Amino acid sequence: MQNKRKRYFVVFIIILCVVAILFGVFRIQDMVLKMIYPQKYAELVNQYAEENDLDPLLVFAIIKAESNFDEDVVSNSGAVGLMQLMESTAQEMADDLAIEIPTKEALFDPELNIQIGTYYFAYLLGIYEGNIYLALTAYNAGIGNVNTWIEEGTIREDGSDIENIPYKETNNYVRKIVRDYRIYQDLYEGGGN
Repeated sequence: MQNKRKRYFVVFIIILCVVAILFGVFRIQDMVLKMIYPQKYAELVNQYAEENDLDPLLVFAIIKAESNFDEDVVSNSGAVGLMQLMESTAQEMADDLAIEIPTKEALFDPELNIQIGTYYFAYLLGIYEGNIYLALTAYNAGIGNVNTWIEEGTIREDGSDIENIPYKETNNYVRKIVRDYRIYQDLYEGGGN
């Protein structure tokens, strides 16, 4: 009888150790994922996401794809800052917001960049009736391209066939943000806080 209790006790201890190890691994995995998928500039993202009725986690996914949170980055096409704004688009959105962009360099300022970038993305969502896929496609490839692709039947008006986006860069861009958005949701909404 005593040996049987010892065996149960040993099995119980082993199970406890396995659970503790697994729990520790999951916590470490979440910690690593949060380093890869951070919430930098959270105060600004939350403020301007709320002002523009956007999910801040989607904004984080966009910033991650656009600049990987490097406020000083400039793309080959000349887009600048966290949300990779083109000067002409930023100026148009700033005019709508009644704010001034004194110089192109001002777009490197995280607050101004996030303010204009979230406003612009909300503007695109308005054009595409809340369709995130089409708004993301337009954010990368431009409204004119998206409208042409819809008119030509290359992509559907409901955005359900993003795999048909003809620009490889844009196709990958949209897929990356959708994937990263889901990861952000799992990490920060799914109890990973």
